[in-house]
Parts: sequence; structure tokens; C-alpha cells
Amino acid sequence: MSVPLLRPFPGLRPAAAYAAEMAAPPYDVLSSDEARVLADGHPHSFLHVSKAEIDLPPGTDPHDPAVYERAGANLRALIESGALIQDPGPRYYVYRLRMGEHVQTGIVGGGSVEDYRANRIRRHEFTRPDKEDDRVRQIEACSAQTGPVLLAHPDHSAVAAAIAATVRQTPDAEATTPDGVEHTVWVMSDPGRIAAVTRAFQTMRAVYIADGHHRSAAAARIAAARPDSDAAQSFLVVSFPIGEMRILDYNRVVTDLNGLDPDGFLAAIADAFEVEATEGQARPEAARQFGLYLAGQWYRLSPKAAPPDDPVAQLDVSLLSDRLLAPVLGIHDLRKDKRIDFVGGRRGLGELERRVDSGEMAAAFALFPTAMADLIAVADAGQVMPPKSTWFEPKLADGLVSYPLDQR
Repeated sequence: MSVPLLRPFPGLRPAAAYAAEMAAPPYDVLSSDEARVLADGHPHSFLHVSKAEIDLPPGTDPHDPAVYERAGANLRALIESGALIQDPGPRYYVYRLRMGEHVQTGIVGGGSVEDYRANRIRRHEFTRPDKEDDRVRQIEACSAQTGPVLLAHPDHSAVAAAIAATVRQTPDAEATTPDGVEHTVWVMSDPGRIAAVTRAFQTMRAVYIADGHHRSAAAARIAAARPDSDAAQSFLVVSFPIGEMRILDYNRVVTDLNGLDPDGFLAAIADAFEVEATEGQARPEAARQFGLYLAGQWYRLSPKAAPPDDPVAQLDVSLLSDRLLAPVLGIHDLRKDKRIDFVGGRRGLGELERRVDSGEMAAAFALFPTAMADLIAVADAGQVMPPKSTWFEPKLADGLVSYPLDQR
């Protein structure tokens, strides 16, 4: 069955009085122990659904069948208590994120599985079967998609106008998550605005997955398993204008220098990079610049050779891997090698210094953030980015809008 690229749906959302308590960090950014602490004393926290092992004995495997069963039971309990309500008909939802001075406002809707399969909803990462399996089991247990996929769409005046008209209403949910991000949701119920948004997305050549590749792949598997379910042919997305998206740097730290001492390491990288010692932190100011923190000193690295004419190979994350991590440090597989770790840019360069100065790591590399234009170029070319290429901030919250598979 063919469905629009984006369509409205009767969302599951918190009653206004419960929104602040219910909004939770994404399931995949917290450990079970961290989730247990955050949810303590908050029976309506969505962590009881997204991290349901917190309601089972400590040490329970998050992939134990009992965890998925508890997630479904907890979601049903929130509905039965009235803390979660389902809208009586298809709606879009306007979702605003505010982190400090940064604000982005987008649309919550149902993304078309058919368009995902056809690569009109474009991806830029590989997925792992075990992570897909986890999301499939969660969706089946809850009969709902509770983790939103983050999309980016081309700016469109009709979408912007529908959003602008909707945010003049009183918000339907407001919450501030522990990271200080403000989340605001409005229900878009006006038929004219809904129709305008659907038409606008239908004109778009492509939209882009920013975060949520495993959730998207899991939704496609659910759709294949339920071919007669109209609801299952779409999945929960929040789409923001490309111009409002923000990518932070995604930095690297390594445990050792592959048998080299600091002087030997600096000599080894000098064939491929100009190396300049700096006073203070060497934060990259543009693409093709790198910061290196080694033995208490910052250095600025600049590649000597021009980048190749390829959307993946010319990425800064690729240049660092191809010209330094692999040939000098012997780190070839970023997914599996235990000698490398990754630090999201919101933690700052001070976190890189801390991990090296503590002796935990031998060196740290600061990168300039990947640009949205680079992500789009990779996705349009049908290629995939290296692991840990993008760190999007701010993060969406779980629990503010969910997509039920049993729709009325």
C-alpha cells in the first residue's frame, strides 16, 4: 500500500500535567544504572517504557524477554491511568527544542516505510542486526514506536507557515530534560494546515535521516511482518529544516601510540600533516584542521595533501582515519577496535585533556564538526559515513509523542 512521504497519525502523548515528569532522554544515551537513578521517585517517567529493565532486579540483561514484556505492560499502565492519552484522529505535532541560544522547530509525523525502502528517506549509516532486533522486539511488545527518528528536510515555506500558525496556540506539552534542553510540543489539528504539510513533503525529492538508523530499519521489518496493517507502513519521525540542524564535533581518544613515544609519534605523522605546537587548546576553526593533545601539549594538524574528490573520503573523520589512525596507530576498524573511544563535542575539549592527563588515554584528536552539506552529499551518493561522524545536539526526548500501531 502506498502512503505519503509524511502523514499525520493519532499520537500517544502525555496529558499536560504529566509531560514534565514523562519526558526522558533517548533510550540509547543512558546506561541501565543511570536510567534507574533518573527514574527513581518518578513513576510516570518514560524510562519505565524505554529502559524497562529498571523495574526488574539489578543486573537484568536489557535484552531479556522479561524487559520487553515489562515495557509493554508499563506503557499500557500509563494509558490506563490517563497519564498518556491518544488523540481521536490523525494529527501532526510541532516539536521545538531549545538549548541555550539554539532553537529548532520541526514536525512530528509518520514517515513512509515505502519511501525509506526506496531511499527517498535517505540513510548514511550501516545498521547492526542485533540493534535492529532490539528495536523490533520493543516495538512489538509495546505495539507502538516510542523512539523517534530524527530527520532533516529542505526548507519549505508551506511547512514553515503551518508551524508558525500552530505555535501561536498554547503548548500541549512542556518539559526540560536533565541536560537542560527545553522541549515544547503543540498539537496540529487544523485540517488545512495538516493537508498543507502533507502536500509540501510530497514535493520533496528526499529527506535525510540524521539519527535513528536502527529505529528506521526496525520499522521496515515491522511493516514487512504486518503487510495488511496501514499503520505499520509508517514510522515515528521528527523532521527539522536542514538549516536549523546543528552538528557538534565528534572527537577521538586513543589508549596508546602503537609502540611509539610522543616524539616518535610526532615524527611519524609529519609525513602527512603539518604539525604546529599551540598555546592553549587547538580547537579546529575550519574543516581540514585537527587538534592533537599529547603529553600535556596541544598541536594543530593540517593535512599536506588535498582531500580526494569523493564525498566520504574527503570527510575530516575519513582523513584522520586514512592518514593517521590506520597507518600510524594501526586502528583500522572504528567499530570494533577497543583502542579508540569517542567523545561528543558537548563535553568540550577539557574532557579530552582530562582523559589524557589521567593516563586513561595516550592522545586525543579534536575535529571540526561534519557539515549537513557533507551528510547530504554522502546520502545522495548512496554511500555511508564512517562510524561516529556526526553528533547532533540537542537530542529529542522519548515519551512526548509515540506512534501507536493500533490506531483508531
